[in-house]
Amino acid sequence: MAVYTDVSAEELTAFLARYEIGELLSYKGIAEGVENSNYLVHTSRGAYILTLYEKRVDSDDLPFFLGLMEHLAAQGLNCPQPVKDRNGEALGLVAGRPAAIVTFLDGMWIRRPSVWHCAALGEALAKLHLSGLDFPMRRANALSVQGWRPLYQRAEGRGDSLRPGLCGKIGEELARLEADWPSGLPQGVIHADLFPDNVFFLGNRLSGIIDFYFACTDTLAYDVAVCLNAWCFESDHSFNVTKGRALLQGYAKVRALSAAEQAALPILSRGAALRFLLTRLVDWLNVPPGALVKPKDPLEYYRKLRFHQSVGDVGAYGLAA
Repeated sequence: MAVYTDVSAEELTAFLARYEIGELLSYKGIAEGVENSNYLVHTSRGAYILTLYEKRVDSDDLPFFLGLMEHLAAQGLNCPQPVKDRNGEALGLVAGRPAAIVTFLDGMWIRRPSVWHCAALGEALAKLHLSGLDFPMRRANALSVQGWRPLYQRAEGRGDSLRPGLCGKIGEELARLEADWPSGLPQGVIHADLFPDNVFFLGNRLSGIIDFYFACTDTLAYDVAVCLNAWCFESDHSFNVTKGRALLQGYAKVRALSAAEQAALPILSRGAALRFLLTRLVDWLNVPPGALVKPKDPLEYYRKLRFHQSVGDVGAYGLAA
């Protein structure tokens, strides 16, 4: 989440008048994240999230995202629900941007996940995958292997300013992944961005999953690889094999990874690390002037990539090879 587009009180009041959610009391921008403009909105009837869609979000994809949240909630997964206006529409326009109101989820995200949090996340991810199997809509993953070279080309001329030789290393890895990317693995709806700040906890339970604006149809095990990267490294950049084992065992309680999926985890994890290295690098080099946004360190994912390059089999992630 972030804020790229300012919304005036007058604009927001006019927008909310289309809904049956009460009168505007207060609102504030949410600075975390990098993709859309987000506001926490308090009305006389409760709290909501207003999202203005911009940057990499294609407005044609919005029915997929909003429909998916409705579908997953109907399957018992706790996630935000689009609020429809008096005409039954979930999408509108605010400050010249496509926009939607979604329900607010109680809970807080965990800045330093424990082994228990990783296990709970693994179970929730598997439930999401199973719940999405009968979702009728499809959306290609624009940020899978076919989309990485254009990102690399956007950063190639300036990326070495962050670390000498960085672009050369990225180029070598990109060529390897383009040649060896696995195919034929089980596919379905994936979240594709399930970082700790998109998972809420209340006490000793996982209370909800948010931010489905990268969700797409892709390899299910790739989503597991994204989570290994996001949840199982420590602040010193070392991989915590105990957390990795907990995440994978939690996932297996709900949906077992096939032998082929397990064998592919090292290269899928390299791909996931490269994906976030590239998007972070492009964002780092292209923050709009005055935007209320905190660009994230691309080199975090360069270090993670180097770890995955050293992995020979899934034993390094906590599973028996």
